[in-house]
Amino acid sequence: EVQLQASGGGLVQAGGSLRLSCAVSGLPFDDYVIGWFRQAPGKEREGISCISTSVGGTFYADSVKGRFTISKDIGKNTVYPQMNSLKPDDTAVYYCAAPGSKFGSNCPTGRGYTYWGQGTLVTVSS
Repeated sequence: EVQLQASGGGLVQAGGSLRLSCAVSGLPFDDYVIGWFRQAPGKEREGISCISTSVGGTFYADSVKGRFTISKDIGKNTVYPQMNSLKPDDTAVYYCAAPGSKFGSNCPTGRGYTYWGQGTLVTVSS
């Protein structure tokens, strides 16, 4: 059974930091790209960051570039987005996701991303 366990959300003041985590288990293949997405009330889902578990390539949406850093611990099968300089606009439910197959998926758009964590709420107060 594939499981993605997201955690680390909470309430933080603008300018503060949070580190989320996503523990992944049960994927039937070794080389994959974990994506982080967020959805704010009334807004569409946004792909904000991705990381490859093999070569370590990363992607950041313009909205978070320079403020968020994504890293991985292969031994723990866990991915960590470090979120700094948080803004009220970052308030959203954050989800991690994994593709359903090794090929044919696209991280920033979420196409082909079959497995989703339960979401963790990040609230940034002004």
